[in-house]
Amino acid sequence: MDEPLSNLDAKLRVQTRTVIARIQQQLKTTTIYVTHDQTEAMTLGDRIAVMRTGELQQVGSPSELYAHPINLFVAGFIGSPAMNFLPGELHGDRVHLPIGTLLLPEALRRAVRAGGAVSRGDVIVGMRPEHFEDAALVSPQAHGGATFTANIDVLESLGSEYYAYFDVESDQVSAQELKELAAESGATDLPGADARRVHMVARLSDGTAAQKGQPLELWFDPEHLQLFDPATGHSLLSADQPHPDTLVPVAA
Repeated sequence: MDEPLSNLDAKLRVQTRTVIARIQQQLKTTTIYVTHDQTEAMTLGDRIAVMRTGELQQVGSPSELYAHPINLFVAGFIGSPAMNFLPGELHGDRVHLPIGTLLLPEALRRAVRAGGAVSRGDVIVGMRPEHFEDAALVSPQAHGGATFTANIDVLESLGSEYYAYFDVESDQVSAQELKELAAESGATDLPGADARRVHMVARLSDGTAAQKGQPLELWFDPEHLQLFDPATGHSLLSADQPHPDTLVPVAA
């Protein structure tokens, strides 16, 4: 199937997606489904192959690609809203970010060591919107994390949750993979780009007191940090996966 839902409106896309999933389960036939819509890929695919300019980047289950992206391109493509990226500096078991300093959980420290990465130097840090929360709603028993105050520029209500958009004073993250993603999504045509500010989004629970134009104390769960090499874009946490350069190119 080659982008079978691309010309349908939003409601019909969801309905038809469900129908296709049911038919595939009934027929029990292997189906190759081509799409640029990562939501379709995540909901319909048992295994997903992410392509970039004709090269295979990563193959795995939806949960594998979501939790363990092999590089910046996969990390930025999988997830909605998309992953936030900030420049950071790794110092042993801590990573220094524009929003504060985070202590790496033991599992991440082991992954960095297993990947052969140096324990000191510049990194690109990935933070998914759903791993932020209104600090007032976080249990006192929550281990670790960082709290910081951000001014909420835009607040979108989805009924059961909110998307809170805010800026962080920082240099923009510069990487070819992220430039390609921005170009494909049309983000490069949007006004308001500022080399000294990074636009970010947090997914907050319904009980948040967030208000547009007002400051809010936010909390981030460090268990879900992603770390990438700024030079190659390769994940520092993917010791058991091959680098994209070792994968066989697939002709378009």
